[in-house]
Amino acid sequence: MRLRQITFAIVFCIFAASITYAATKEERRVLDATDTLDQLLRIPEQGVPPLLLSRASAVAVVPRVIKVGFGLGARRGKGVLVVRQEDGSWSNPAFITLTGGSFGFQAGAQSSDIILVFKTRASIDSIAQGKLTLGADASVAAGPVGRSAAAATDLTFKSEVFSYSRSRGLFAGVALEGAGLTMDRQANAAFYGSAQITPEQIFASSGNAAPEEANMFVQVLSTGTNQLPTRPSNAAVRSIEQPQPREQNDSSVRTYGMNSNPDEDLKD
Repeated sequence: MRLRQITFAIVFCIFAASITYAATKEERRVLDATDTLDQLLRIPEQGVPPLLLSRASAVAVVPRVIKVGFGLGARRGKGVLVVRQEDGSWSNPAFITLTGGSFGFQAGAQSSDIILVFKTRASIDSIAQGKLTLGADASVAAGPVGRSAAAATDLTFKSEVFSYSRSRGLFAGVALEGAGLTMDRQANAAFYGSAQITPEQIFASSGNAAPEEANMFVQVLSTGTNQLPTRPSNAAVRSIEQPQPREQNDSSVRTYGMNSNPDEDLKD
């Protein structure tokens, strides 16, 4: 398992380096999100608990969110969002924008990587249809950190969204009440080459020719969430509080051509 992760990381670095020079801004956004996700998944002992990721209905990665405050704080960043499909695989990524504000005495600027783990598809539908405000339209909580957090923390998913932040090398759960998530439709159109493409079409992977950068992001997430059994998104809503035993012939998430052994991963 460790050797496979190292090999994949090397392949990803070579791929990213080969196309960074000529990449469009949308391609660079996907590559930045992939790099952030890849680094996070290498340290499960200090990152998002694998159990939480394996049961997520959607995951958003927003690299380099800028927070500036001089009395009144503001936060803004651009990233990508993927949802889990009925067969347990991950959709193509859609582009999103995160904005938010905070009050109180503040000074200076800070850049952080934000990870959002969604409990249900309902929150994603709100983003696709307009805007989702964390804490108002969907409850949000600072997520538990570390592989052992699944056993030590209340993971009954009373919150709709778990949020995380990585800043200056430190990774921890973070509260993001008041932050808004919207679709970046202009970026979606540019990346997928269609002005008419909708978030629903992207999430359904409905015959869209996804650029290679999108496949790379999905492969990284699929490899990381392959550590534990997954369930379809509609089942996750009903049974997240009562994990079900894995059937002998159950298949894990699709890894787009990469070889994996789910049973080996269960040894963790």
